[in-house]
Amino acid sequence: MDTSELLKRVRKIEIKTKGLSKQIFAGEYHSAFKGRGMAFSEVREYQYGDDVRNMDWNVTARLNAPYVKIFEEERELTVMLLIDVSASGLFGTTVKTKRELMTEISAVLAFSASANNDKVGAILFSDRVEKFIPPKKGRSHLLRIVRELIETEVQGEGTNISEALRYLTNIIKKRCTAFLISDMADTDASARPKYEDAIKIAANRHDLSVINIYDKRERTLPDIGMVTVKDLENGQIKLVDTSDKRVRASFENWNRDFEINLKQTLNRYKVDSVAIGTSDDYVKGLISLFNSR
Repeated sequence: MDTSELLKRVRKIEIKTKGLSKQIFAGEYHSAFKGRGMAFSEVREYQYGDDVRNMDWNVTARLNAPYVKIFEEERELTVMLLIDVSASGLFGTTVKTKRELMTEISAVLAFSASANNDKVGAILFSDRVEKFIPPKKGRSHLLRIVRELIETEVQGEGTNISEALRYLTNIIKKRCTAFLISDMADTDASARPKYEDAIKIAANRHDLSVINIYDKRERTLPDIGMVTVKDLENGQIKLVDTSDKRVRASFENWNRDFEINLKQTLNRYKVDSVAIGTSDDYVKGLISLFNSR
């Protein structure tokens, strides 16, 4: 992709997602992701009804009149976006691929965080951490995150969510708000997540939410006869008879188990989550995630 085409794509995403973050998500984001606590603001003279536990006894003694400390919510957060850039994100059978949907959602979250004066950083990962973008503020920084999502040439061949979560807990020492944006397709043969231990640790140290991206053709197979399918991550090619009811049932059962196991894992560690398909209205999905907090 040449520079002019890249800039056009970045600008198009900025216009769309920045508008959404201002018009739709401002209130929901602000109320859903609160500051770390209360910060000291000022000292003023005691008024009837003030909490005596906030008395500033040094100032009271010095001025020979009762004074109290005033606190306000400490709003500034650090927001980290953990974005799956593995090859499976290139799949999509409707209006956009999973990668394109993840890019738009990441941009919406970044601009929503920026509107609240929060710092935003990103970890792009496949079966390894492909790129770490330290949290900062500013429009140029947000556009860098979008640009990296579009043009990063991925080195890894698979998906390793545990590696991304471990990197987060090692690199970000203070508690942050983290969004894991992925198809979550990192399981064993029985459809159980390989990343449960990493989820447990990350959710204990940070305010973690999961945005599970999927395409409808990953959940059900259409009856269209013999088709050739390719695993985008390991390159394996197979011939599948989609007209065989047993094949379709086995496919749907595996994906049902995957969804159940994922939901149980996230619920076990009190991780808020939402599943958004490539043909879904992601605005509704994100609002439902914000409102569930």
